[in-house]
Amino acid sequence: MTREFVPGRLDVNGFAEAGASISGSEFVRSYRRLHAELLEPRDDLAVQWAATGERRSSADGSAVPWVHLTARALVPMVCQRCLAEVDVGLDVDRWFRFVSDETIAAAEDEEAEEDVLVASRDFDLHGLIEDELLMEIPVTPRHEVCPEPARLSAIDPDFDAAEGEKPNPFAVLKQLKSDEGK
Repeated sequence: MTREFVPGRLDVNGFAEAGASISGSEFVRSYRRLHAELLEPRDDLAVQWAATGERRSSADGSAVPWVHLTARALVPMVCQRCLAEVDVGLDVDRWFRFVSDETIAAAEDEEAEEDVLVASRDFDLHGLIEDELLMEIPVTPRHEVCPEPARLSAIDPDFDAAEGEKPNPFAVLKQLKSDEGK
């Protein structure tokens, strides 16, 4: 009998023990936080992902569940140089080691090269996918070469005209002083 694994409620230990693989392609709109980062909401964008589980021996000889996750999406963002739309590729390729509780995870995550998470019978793989894609968003999305040169000047003719219309404060003081002398 083949077990079916559901990404929204993944039995991590069973998934790793079976050496199972699952994959999917879902619309970006189903990942609310990621969808909120887009320049404009679009319904045609997809996230492709795949996960594979395996058991590895730990230092004490016990079997430890691991999950390898890959995810990919191409999302429109605002170029921070020219302020035009730029398509940003988000690529995730990570291994996760699972432990029995939060205390162990917190202690071991600091020292481990891999991410250490808590195993459960209803682990939210979609949540992990979204978290990892969000972390791949660059701090300053930008084109390699902007389609139009960025406007770097700060000249505003209206600003200069408004400055010319203001009376000089020292001229006003001079006028007050001369009025006092009368």
